[in-house]
Amino acid sequence: IVRMQFLQILSRKLGGLEMLFQIPFCQKQFPYTCLSTSACVYSKKKKGNGYEQVDQEKYKNLVHSVTSYKTSAQTPETIFEEDNLLYGPPAKHKPPIKAATKTPRNWVPLINPSKRILPVSSDSNVPMKIGLQRTKMPSVTRILQQTLSPQQVFYLERWKQKMIEELGKEGFEEYTKNLFLQGELFHSALESIFLSEEMAAREQGEDDVVAGYLSSVEHVLEDISEVKALESGVHHETLQYLGLVDCVAKYRGQLCVIDWKTSEKPKPFLQNTYDNPLQVAAYIGAINHDANYDFQVRCGLIVVAYKNGSPAHPHFMDPDLCSQYWNKWLLRLEEYVDKN
Repeated sequence: IVRMQFLQILSRKLGGLEMLFQIPFCQKQFPYTCLSTSACVYSKKKKGNGYEQVDQEKYKNLVHSVTSYKTSAQTPETIFEEDNLLYGPPAKHKPPIKAATKTPRNWVPLINPSKRILPVSSDSNVPMKIGLQRTKMPSVTRILQQTLSPQQVFYLERWKQKMIEELGKEGFEEYTKNLFLQGELFHSALESIFLSEEMAAREQGEDDVVAGYLSSVEHVLEDISEVKALESGVHHETLQYLGLVDCVAKYRGQLCVIDWKTSEKPKPFLQNTYDNPLQVAAYIGAINHDANYDFQVRCGLIVVAYKNGSPAHPHFMDPDLCSQYWNKWLLRLEEYVDKN
């Protein structure tokens, strides 16, 4: 009787184990004491069931799945169901979708494949200085200003309002006017240096507002040679935009479009220069498609000079980096054309 009761308990609780124990018991391969001990254990007083303390209605399905557990009962679906019961449905938060790389509709190569490079002439040591054409073509600066992202517009406006609060409206206007003046004087001083008028530029800068900027770029000037153009106008014949290039020269042996920038805050990384790399790429493309220039440029250099004289940060742009920014520039140009 004890044996039969025990087998019934096993078959009801553990399902498939009934077949496992039928043959061994029939062939009397297990000692009787084993059954006797098991029966005694089962006959002991039941311990308290922790699930009795649980809200049965709320966790009905979960309690049932646990108490009726079989080896193959848990599946990914049932686990998700149990999680829903315990913690509620998962938050509907989608991972950020990586923006697809846009391709310009009207793609023009950065390097002009049809441009003929003329041999170096004897007077090539004199930097070119072509006047900026006054046409209806938009400038690089204008295009970039009118295609700023909402985030860029927000930060610029916030900075402007903060400065107005500190300086007042008239004070802010005077501040921006001085910034432009310092930039112009700095560029003029650099032009004098490159035109072998270094002493005059140094003497002018000693008691001038540009003295700190000139001191800041001293270590960069040592790496610049073979100046080909200074403050020279360029225009892209195919894409129809123009600009004024600060300098075209070799930097550590690589011919570059060089853009001189002044800043009151340190800008040790290229990303700190915002849209300046796009501006440089735009000038490179314009030079390469401008018949006035008998050479092509593949690299760029942004030099950030500081008024306090601390060493300037030169940011070199190799051909691959220039190509990346060229594609971004083409997208901004298309956006400007669409708006206008």
